[in-house]
Amino acid sequence: MGAFYSANTACGEPIHPPCGNRKLEIAQFTLSVAPSIVTWGKCPSKLITHSTNPARTVVLKFGTGILTKPGSVHLDAQQFSDLTQAVASVQSDGTRCIVVSSGAVGAGLAAFNLNSRPTETAMLQACAAVGQGLLMHRYSELFEKHDYAVAQLLVTSADFQQNSRRALFGATLTQLLDLPNVIPVINENDSVATEELRFGDNDALSADVAALAKADTLILFTAVDGLANSSGDLIPEVTDIDDALQHVRSETGHLSVGGMASKLEAVRKATASGVETIIANGRNPSQLSALLSGGGIATRFKASEIT
Repeated sequence: MGAFYSANTACGEPIHPPCGNRKLEIAQFTLSVAPSIVTWGKCPSKLITHSTNPARTVVLKFGTGILTKPGSVHLDAQQFSDLTQAVASVQSDGTRCIVVSSGAVGAGLAAFNLNSRPTETAMLQACAAVGQGLLMHRYSELFEKHDYAVAQLLVTSADFQQNSRRALFGATLTQLLDLPNVIPVINENDSVATEELRFGDNDALSADVAALAKADTLILFTAVDGLANSSGDLIPEVTDIDDALQHVRSETGHLSVGGMASKLEAVRKATASGVETIIANGRNPSQLSALLSGGGIATRFKASEIT
């Protein structure tokens, strides 16, 4: 098993992974980011090299509902395997992938032998603190099988609201995207922030990340095929989000906190930033390549033209 490497990026020191005599190219630059952001990952079996060609960038949001077993607090091992395989496949074809992943609280619930989501903020944050490490360990092990390292970035709303921190986070993300053997995995820092715990399931975060990264596409993976009309039929394309909100029901999953309304507000933000957005079923990750090629089963929202 490859060694983990970590760095408190606020210190401004280069990352030197403990990999014996092997040195990754990621160790040759200095990350200078906001104090709330930490990056770490796992050594792949081949050296990381810099990308010189512009590539399509896609942000993939994984909600808790597709990362845990249906009706359970336990992480779904097969789902993680299928999702990471799909991401690795499109990354190997030249697409630059950013994963925005929920699931830390769910992973922490299982660690604490809890069968339901706590209502106390402090306990939710404790679950997130324990679960985040378990979540990243799983991503690291699975992506390593495809020769990819993972870079964890934990952020709060302040990293987007304060111009200096937003710029530093953007610079770090850009540098990571220039390393084709690295896949950034982003989550809100739930152990110190409560925005995602109270209001959404990283939907808004994924839209902010997509806008900051100037992504081509944002895919919100959820537990359904997309947005359905009153008859239950899938709506393949939406041009009016306000009209689409009339078809939304309020329920969420037993562990999730972001419903379809939350996703549509994220869609509004992303498309207004020039990012095409797709809502698709995360239980069918094998269609990821098709989704990026204009196919697959999903609801699509065209990006607004930025003048």
